[in-house]
Amino acid sequence: MSSEQQDFLRRKQISLRGLPEIDSVKDVITAFNRHLHYTCAKDRNVSTNKDFYFALANTVMDKLVGKWIRTQQNYYKQDVKRVYYLSLEFMMGRALSNTMVNLMLEGACDEALYQLGLDMEDVQSEEPDA
Repeated sequence: MSSEQQDFLRRKQISLRGLPEIDSVKDVITAFNRHLHYTCAKDRNVSTNKDFYFALANTVMDKLVGKWIRTQQNYYKQDVKRVYYLSLEFMMGRALSNTMVNLMLEGACDEALYQLGLDMEDVQSEEPDA
């Protein structure tokens, strides 16, 4: 098998079918509960704010990963050149709220937590400083 065929098959293996779409409050609630139960292995009766934070962070990460994979597929399709730059001269700080704003999920996440009876500030306060 030629190198071009192997490259084509490798690119084809990246699938978007299994990635959840997270665009609405209902989608956020569904993904949040899924992560709370299956990623954190907890239910609402024994969960702490840290568990709620991890469930929310993983929900936001689902959206981020979906966009990242779509971007990678477009890069492979268009065969674009890439430049990599690494800088260690900044302090990250807390990333969850910035990521929600950048993905335009802040309103949906805030409303979803409100509907679940949780306070966004309490959940976000569990994030460690980077």
